[in-house]
Formats: sequence, C-alpha cells, structure tokens
Amino acid sequence: MSTRHPTSARQPSGPKAARLHAVRLRPRSLAALALVSAVGVIAFGWPFLAPPTSQLSAHAQDAPWLFAGLLVLLVAVVAATISESDLGPKAVAMLGVLAATGAALRPIGAGTAGIEPMFFLLVLSGRVLGPGFGFTLGSVTMFASALLTGGVGPWLPFQMLAMGWFTMGAGLLPGAVRLRGRAELLLLAGYGFLAAFAYGTVMNLAGWPFMGAAASNISFDAHASVPANLARFLAYCLATSLGWDLGRAVCTVVLTVFLGPAVLRALRRATRRAAFETAVTFGPEERSPDGQGRSHSGTEPVKHPT
Repeated sequence: MSTRHPTSARQPSGPKAARLHAVRLRPRSLAALALVSAVGVIAFGWPFLAPPTSQLSAHAQDAPWLFAGLLVLLVAVVAATISESDLGPKAVAMLGVLAATGAALRPIGAGTAGIEPMFFLLVLSGRVLGPGFGFTLGSVTMFASALLTGGVGPWLPFQMLAMGWFTMGAGLLPGAVRLRGRAELLLLAGYGFLAAFAYGTVMNLAGWPFMGAAASNISFDAHASVPANLARFLAYCLATSLGWDLGRAVCTVVLTVFLGPAVLRALRRATRRAAFETAVTFGPEERSPDGQGRSHSGTEPVKHPT
C-alpha cells in the first residue's frame, strides 16, 4: 500500500500572477455586505432622506442611537459571514498583525492636526489583500484602536463601517495585478487623499444631528428643507473638520509616497508566503533502498501494514 503526502501547489509569481485574496467573498458574504452598506447609507444620510414631516425627523435626537445599535448587529453579521466563507488561520494571523499595527499607529498623531498614520497602512493593506479582507481589517482595526484609546461610544459603529468602506475601496482599485511602480503609488496616494476627506465627511454626518440647537446656524434642523440642511451641513464641515481632514489627507499621501514601496513589497511577500489560496495536493511517497516508504523530508520511514 502506498502513502501519499500532502504538498502545497506552487504559487505563480511575477506581474502576470493572479491576485491572491485573503478573504474571497462568496454570494452570501456579498449579500450581507450589500445589506450592511445599504443600512449604513441610510444611517449616515437619514437627515437628507427623511422629509421634514416624517416621524424620523421628529425624533432626530433618538435616531442616531437607534441606527448605532442596528449597525453593531449588522457589522457583526458581515464579519461572521466573511469569516465563515474563507477566513482561514493564516488570514486570521495576518488580520491580527495588521489590526494591531494599525491600532498602535492611530494614537501617534491623535489630537495633532489630523495626522493619522493608520490610514496609509489600511490603504496599502486593502490594495494587496483585496476588498473582502480590507472591509474586515478596517472594521477590526477601528474597534481595536477604540479599545486602546478609550474611544468607545455611539460613534464607534459608524467609524467601523466607514473605515471598512475606506479599506475595501482600496481593494477595488483597478490594476491590482499589472499596475506597479510609480503609477501604482500615484493611484494609491490619490485614493488616500480623496478617501480621507470622504471618511471625514461621512463621520460628520454621524455626529451632526447630535448638535441640536448648540450652533443654530450650522446644526441640523428637523423642520428645514433638504437644501437648507445641506447648506448647514457644508458650513458645519468647513467650520469643524476641514483642517483635520486636510491633515489626514496630506499625511496619507506623504506616507504612501515615501513608505509605500517598502510596505507594498513586504505585504506582497508575506501574502505569497502565506499562500492563502494554495490548494493542498498529495504527491507520491519516496522509497528508501530497503523498500520502506519515506516522507518527503526523508527523515522517518513510513511503515506499511502487512
């Protein structure tokens, strides 16, 4: 009786190699992700979606809390679905290392003009590891950093969802297999610049309805029309977060341009070695001169039943 030993299929390398995905999204994962994204759009944009006469506008102070609780459940559903589909032990290890690194980077520039090095790492990680892993990484990193910095509150689910979108978007950028070098860095830097402003804008939407009458000229007015509230929201962004978002965007661009090549090489090398999508095959055993089977390592004989 012959024994066959497991071997790993060799991964292609080079610019024409197929892209590896640490988490490959299945139909159920895509459906759950679409659901949580749709609810997230409503949770962020409800001040512009609900008419002034709706009951939601009448409970403007309660709605963000209700949406925050719902988002917690939906993000948990998406994370569980993605994990069930393809998140193996090697992907979990990679997720833990990158999430811990991102969480440690976030406090470095906290409170200093929007300098947040975490964003550039998430852009590069999403680019290399794909959109499914990117969404999971963005959400987990924001959750871990909130625990580290004490930033747990009703805003956390919104931050987790927004950061998941931010990192997933990097994984959806074109040219993942063929685009390399300076062109890829410019693409990532441009995406990081725009996404940094987009992240700040959607997070402003999460906190804006809480203001109430604290600043009457720029706060949300449940009885005003959509154009009037849009003008108030733009004034709110200019007055409160423009400088912070600009600092985040510039920091992301600078770190991507100067540190991006080394980080991309390290991430791609780690992804190739992890071989997330490598199929396990079985090769024939090796025979020693005395007729006993040996493993591929050639160290221990394999005894066969008689």
